[in-house]
Amino acid sequence: MAGVAEVIWGLATSHVPSIGAAMDRGKTEDPNWKDLFDGYAPARQWLAQHEPDVAIVVYNDHANGLDLDIVPTFGIGTADHYRVADEGYGPRQVPDVIGDPDLSLHLLESLVDENFDLTVFQELEVDHGLTVPLSVWTPDPGDAWPCPVVPILVNVIQYPQPTAARCYALGQALGRAIRSYGEDVTVGILGTGGMSHQLAGARAGFINPEFDAMWLEKIHTDPAALAALSREELIREAGSEGIELIMWLIMRGAMADEVTKVHSHYFLPASNTAAGIALFDNRAPQPA
Repeated sequence: MAGVAEVIWGLATSHVPSIGAAMDRGKTEDPNWKDLFDGYAPARQWLAQHEPDVAIVVYNDHANGLDLDIVPTFGIGTADHYRVADEGYGPRQVPDVIGDPDLSLHLLESLVDENFDLTVFQELEVDHGLTVPLSVWTPDPGDAWPCPVVPILVNVIQYPQPTAARCYALGQALGRAIRSYGEDVTVGILGTGGMSHQLAGARAGFINPEFDAMWLEKIHTDPAALAALSREELIREAGSEGIELIMWLIMRGAMADEVTKVHSHYFLPASNTAAGIALFDNRAPQPA
């Protein structure tokens, strides 16, 4: 009998590069950072007890693995190995990422058949958009991350970015693709980026805690309401870089309509960014 793949959890987390730098430089107990990392602890403890067979990381490249001359709306990595990119200061001293080509190719075929035309990366270097979320999950990976990773890339840096609705629909299609995979594997999905922030222009330094609180609530209880927000509304309320939050909707769309919130935490500012984390259990609640 063929196996059934299952999404067991979804993790939404900011991918602020300074979070990775604080970890890499041993500053997690520094007063400026301690509250952020203390807020990660419950999620990390739970995740350590629920290790999946493979993880999918939804992230955006920051002109490190890709050239800004070619920016795909959506992309997927199909390689068996992804090197950590040098972002100007040498690569982070974390393990390279092992891929899962079989699952990648299955997801690619399924998503294309559902009319999502993904750019295929048979070679790809991954930057902090992917490695910082892995560090949020696993701060001390040793020689290897907990499991193979399938990278899914989203354009959030050049207009026109995909709409929130399109990202949510992609997540729903991704969930169907995972469930149709003929192997008995467990999957964790990370949706990365955000929260509210703007790094340049007249509103440089903009953060909107009220919007972030609303997003943290509705990503759990009413993701369809978030998917209804326009590109312009997202940028106005969350900042030009806060539009990264659409990547959380891909993660959430891949899960059940009703999920159990395990933990969430909010911190500001991490650099000039509001940083959030939200962890959801996608398995049916067990009877007491």
